[in-house]
Amino acid sequence: MANWDEKYFVTELKQNFVQADWTPTFTDDEAMLLIKMDSEVRKGAFYMDTAWYWPGDWPASKGEEGVVGEHVHDYDEAIAYIGTNPDDPYDLCGEVELWIDGKQNILDRSFIAFVPAGIKHCPLKIKRVDRPIFHFTAGMSRAYQ
Repeated sequence: MANWDEKYFVTELKQNFVQADWTPTFTDDEAMLLIKMDSEVRKGAFYMDTAWYWPGDWPASKGEEGVVGEHVHDYDEAIAYIGTNPDDPYDLCGEVELWIDGKQNILDRSFIAFVPAGIKHCPLKIKRVDRPIFHFTAGMSRAYQ
């Protein structure tokens, strides 16, 4: 039987959270927020969000509703997208467009992007999802701001 100390582990999605103005919306067929952690969930914790993106034709038809808008933070942030191809773990199983510091980047490989504090980043657009893609962000802040 599984057993864990709840002061150290987060196993469910944080309830009653507010999304940033630049955050896109997705249907349950497109993506799923999985687990969120910050100092409200566990005292003293930095923020981290996790999600799944599901395969389908939805990215092509999503339009601006599916784009993370340009923004900046006063803390460092990591943005990651990880493919689920067991034969090639570096295959993103899709394509992501991520602008950092005014430069367009189009990736089809699993990646973690480091965005230093004060650097403008995004828009971010999911261009293609062929197999499930795991996504996370983390920042050295007590909450996503």
